[in-house]
Amino acid sequence: MHPTFSLKIMSGNTDRIKVLFFGDITGRQGRTAVKNYLAGIDRQEPVFVIANIENASHGFGLTKKNYEDLASNGIDCFTSGNHIWDKKDIHEYIDSADKLLRPINYPAGTKGVGSRVFEVNGQKLAVINALGRVFMPPIDSPWQVVVDEVERLKAEGVEHIIVDFHAEATAEKICFSKYLAKEFNNEENALIKGFFGTHTHVQTADEKIYNGMAYITDAGFCGAEESVIGMEFATSLKRLSTSLPERYEIAETPVAQINGVEVLIDRTKSTQIKRINLLVDNSKNESEAAFEKGG
Repeated sequence: MHPTFSLKIMSGNTDRIKVLFFGDITGRQGRTAVKNYLAGIDRQEPVFVIANIENASHGFGLTKKNYEDLASNGIDCFTSGNHIWDKKDIHEYIDSADKLLRPINYPAGTKGVGSRVFEVNGQKLAVINALGRVFMPPIDSPWQVVVDEVERLKAEGVEHIIVDFHAEATAEKICFSKYLAKEFNNEENALIKGFFGTHTHVQTADEKIYNGMAYITDAGFCGAEESVIGMEFATSLKRLSTSLPERYEIAETPVAQINGVEVLIDRTKSTQIKRINLLVDNSKNESEAAFEKGG
């Protein structure tokens, strides 16, 4: 699997790179909140922005319109998961979307790519997207596929690799992250600079630096705060309490939460990770962030 190479030219007086990673953007409220957040960040130092967008278009998939809008508002790389195929037009534009990833462990011949390389502050940074298998739809094993891709990227001179592991089971995320950190990192140099879990929409409080790699089991989600992981309460209640089929509807309440992580990377390893956990009121002004609560 060969990634499409993109160039991201950033100015800076330091080798350090700041990576902002946002958990699953869910619906219009999530899109608005993240765009407002990015409009207010300091771009004086090199910043690379990654967001999981598999739920960005009304909670299911990603339309071309929403992809182009988010790309023009500061997101440098888009990761995804099992819902990436939910909007039909994805098949028409995924091969030309040079910032978008789908999980690398789909069968050979699947449209799109599972990794990409970006030039950030004169350094090669790669992002790999993979899908877990525990409590998930059937998919090829990510273990050897990801290892092979890391080896290929390493041979091509990539200095930093970030992994978005879209998975349900906490144990699978922890085990896979430790395996990669043990295989490719050491005390002097870490190739895997970040391993971030996505999918559950619930942010965990276990962020850490492990063997030079920034880690969190789940980055959380960006979307309506008064919701059931981004979906409307009433329809979620009916479906979960009766076990009868009920289409989930996206929640549209104005207060949104923004979940993610901010990571600092130097030439050899990640040095800091901190969670992003904010509430914002999208109704106050959709063109600028209005931060209500941080944590």
